[in-house]
Amino acid sequence: MRRNSRLDLFVPVALAAIISVLCGYFAGSRLSGKHPLYVGNKIDAILSIIDQQYVDTVNVRQLIETAATNLVNELDPHSKLISVEELQTVTDNLEGSFSGIGVSFTTPSDTILITSVISGGPAEKVGILPFDRIITIDDSTYAGKGITNTQIMRTLRGVKDTRVKLGIQRGGSSELIYFEVTRGDVPNYSIDVSYALGNIGYIRMNTFARTTYNEFITALANLRENGCDRYIIDLRSNRGGYLDIAIRMANEFLPSNRLIVYMEGNAYKRQSFYADGSGSFQQAPLAVLVDEMSGSASEVFAGTVQDNDRGLIIGRRTYGKGLVQNSIMMDDGSELRLTVARYYTPSGRCIQKTYEMGKSEEYDQDLNVRFRHGEFYIADSIKMDESLQFKTKGGRMVYGGGGIMPDLFIPLDTGNITSYYDAVINSGILYQFILEYSERNHTELSAYKSYEDLYAHLKQQPLITEFTDYAEARGIRKRPTLIQISRELMETAIHAYIVRNFFDSAGFYPIFQKDDSTILQAVQALRDGTWEPEVP
Repeated sequence: MRRNSRLDLFVPVALAAIISVLCGYFAGSRLSGKHPLYVGNKIDAILSIIDQQYVDTVNVRQLIETAATNLVNELDPHSKLISVEELQTVTDNLEGSFSGIGVSFTTPSDTILITSVISGGPAEKVGILPFDRIITIDDSTYAGKGITNTQIMRTLRGVKDTRVKLGIQRGGSSELIYFEVTRGDVPNYSIDVSYALGNIGYIRMNTFARTTYNEFITALANLRENGCDRYIIDLRSNRGGYLDIAIRMANEFLPSNRLIVYMEGNAYKRQSFYADGSGSFQQAPLAVLVDEMSGSASEVFAGTVQDNDRGLIIGRRTYGKGLVQNSIMMDDGSELRLTVARYYTPSGRCIQKTYEMGKSEEYDQDLNVRFRHGEFYIADSIKMDESLQFKTKGGRMVYGGGGIMPDLFIPLDTGNITSYYDAVINSGILYQFILEYSERNHTELSAYKSYEDLYAHLKQQPLITEFTDYAEARGIRKRPTLIQISRELMETAIHAYIVRNFFDSAGFYPIFQKDDSTILQAVQALRDGTWEPEVP
């Protein structure tokens, strides 16, 4: 009886367990869509199932955004889905202007300090001055909040003709002055500076935007009018932009029917661009400066100059971005920038560096790898693919597979950099001193009518002594030997940045770049006639 009673107890329990499992299985089978309830696009099907059957309420729109972003990220490193929030900032940088109040600022000690006011801009019209501090924006306090520069820019920029109320602290006063500024068009210049070095015209560009060609032609014309007959185009740290702008710029220096660039892709029929012979500087000696941060349109310009043996490329190997993106607007206002083709320089080389689909993090580490291998210091450390050899119009050997190799290599200059210099730069103390000195002496320094006069005045001041005392009071002890080694570097930076606070880039670059070895080599090549590449 005992045995039977145990058996009687076991059977119903086992049956119940089996029934429970089976019920769970059938329910799971029905809900999981094992029957062909959904056909067609798998992603749409999964999102629909989640929306209808998931255990908790989910934000399907956010899931779609995440899935779409991840999908595009599985392609090449330059295909991107740009959100509505990011798109305006990205577009502003390339369109040449935006709506804002017309100031440049920095954020020392979590305070918005205006460093310059654009002449004729909205802020200047209402009386805002350099070294004013923005404490409130539309009655919200922006001091001591740790807000990023991007957030500040988004707040100050806005739709044209809208208004923003600023609470300004001026001088040592604790009382705020309130200004209501009407946002207006603010130019976003792509040419940082242009100036003459004797009969050599120097032009530094930061991007290839919609307005770049007009700025470029104006700068060339002004330099020629001032006696320049040869030119340095500085594309260092220029990450590129609109390809058609690079083509129009190259056209100014090439004779008729010279190939500038061509593009081709799986679904993109080959399209070639040639010089039309209308360029105004076809015979002018030319040097182009590049480095590891020069990419895309910068490489198109440098590549066509090199492949046509039209000028000298000076600096370090460029970034290696040879992919062409097409912009496609989405119905939610975001934008898909999809790679549709590769571009090729006149010799037929594609300078896109290698990448693996979906592995953008490894791709982004390429510059760090090149740095560790010593490429920025020794030209022989650069390993070019021997199977990707091409010839310029004159028969010189050039290589594809990863950037433009310069004709004249200039190593990264670290000769006078010491641990003391690194400490004052990385801590921000050098720039903090410059801002405080400029603000403290604003009346005296703003009285100078030219940057040359202000620079001459600054050279007579004991600024290094003042600065090292200032740094020591903030925890960086004096190191006399290291200070002496880095003295010239620090002095140049202090002079240049103080001048910049009063004369913007027009005064900053001629001082900051006076000992730039890449520029000095370009000047030498243009003066002694070695700017023309030697061809077999």
